[in-house]
Amino acid sequence: MTDADPQGPGPADPSDRAAAPAAPQARAAAPATPQASAAALLRRPKLWIVPTVLSGLLALLLSLLYMGGIVNPQGELKNLPIALVNGDTGKPLPGQRQNLGTQITRSILADTSNDKAEWRRLSPAEAKDQLDSGKVYGALVIPADFTDSVAALTTTGAAERPTITVLTNPGKGSLGSSLASQINTQAAHQASQTIGEQLVQAAPRATATDKLLLADPVAVATQVGHPLGTHSGLGLTAFYYTLLLVLAGFMGANVISNGVDTSLGYADNEIGPWHTRLPTVPISRTQTLLLKMAMTAGITLITVSLVMLACVTLLDMDATHLPLLWIYSYCASLAVGIGVQAINAAFGGIGQLVSMFVFIVLGLPSSGATVPLQAVPGFYRFLSHFEPMRQLSDGVRAILYFDARGDAGLSRSWLMIAIGTAVGLLFGFAMTLYYDRKGHKRLTPQPA
Repeated sequence: MTDADPQGPGPADPSDRAAAPAAPQARAAAPATPQASAAALLRRPKLWIVPTVLSGLLALLLSLLYMGGIVNPQGELKNLPIALVNGDTGKPLPGQRQNLGTQITRSILADTSNDKAEWRRLSPAEAKDQLDSGKVYGALVIPADFTDSVAALTTTGAAERPTITVLTNPGKGSLGSSLASQINTQAAHQASQTIGEQLVQAAPRATATDKLLLADPVAVATQVGHPLGTHSGLGLTAFYYTLLLVLAGFMGANVISNGVDTSLGYADNEIGPWHTRLPTVPISRTQTLLLKMAMTAGITLITVSLVMLACVTLLDMDATHLPLLWIYSYCASLAVGIGVQAINAAFGGIGQLVSMFVFIVLGLPSSGATVPLQAVPGFYRFLSHFEPMRQLSDGVRAILYFDARGDAGLSRSWLMIAIGTAVGLLFGFAMTLYYDRKGHKRLTPQPA
């Protein structure tokens, strides 16, 4: 037996009958949550602070970093490598101990008032080799008959001026080659004026017309020392191709990262009015990073192939060593992608911003691909020792312009790609393992 009423349920209490219909009325009367309006939210100062500060800082930093690297190349120029070739085999002029080629060479090398050029005294063969390997931006060449040609000006009927040749190297970029050409041309004109003063003093009875010729006796001829193809963008295709590889690795890694997070239920997917939230898949940070890097390695095969298809096949960019170019392009872009995934795993939501600064914002002005490193401020020269874009552009330039020579920068580029990939792997997995061991689990939103 229980304590229940043996008579069964009795009649309902009137108070209960009166209270019964009140519950549904109360539910129906629950007030709806009012929606906020944009006009009201705009009046909240706190809503403005973070976006305003971050946007302003980004605009300021981008302006300083980008324009700071290119705004004054002439003023920043220092120690630009230029070959100085003295091929003069003529005998010294009367009363002189050295021929004119030797005098000009010693005068240029002894001038310490101008440090814009790093003059390298080379033989013709050595100069050709350094032009072909991209080690010099140009060359100043004094021909074998230079002294004899100058001496002939003092004879009757002389009309042909001796010539000093300026060689350019467009493979080092149009601006770098132009700066070297300016320095060479200025040095040649200075030498011409010095020689002219000697000739005018040695020929006091010369006619006015002859004195005009003797006062500036040397002509300057500009030639291409290391020619490129017509589809080489005046030496800029190496830079833009490198930029494509970096962007493919950077954007591809971010797309993969966002796609994986969405598919595993760690991020919402919203396209226009459509919103998707998938069930969360239990997975550690380390396994997530491994998944993203594996997908990056696979998808990069496709993106790099498409980059080469567009540039080489469809746009007819001048390129040789195509198998090597493809392998190098894949390794370079993959190194960037692995680095981006590691940074995203370590920094979370701001990882994309951090990787943008590492691979693009700081990489462009310190690459040396458009403005020579000898013509940028010291801060960018410091960055160039480890910034990825400089390492990658040297290798691309060597393959496209300098017959894939190791001493043209390709060997160093392979080494830096290997180091960069190793650093990305070690940094990324070290951070995720640390987070997992500390129990820092990711946010796991569940579907409603």
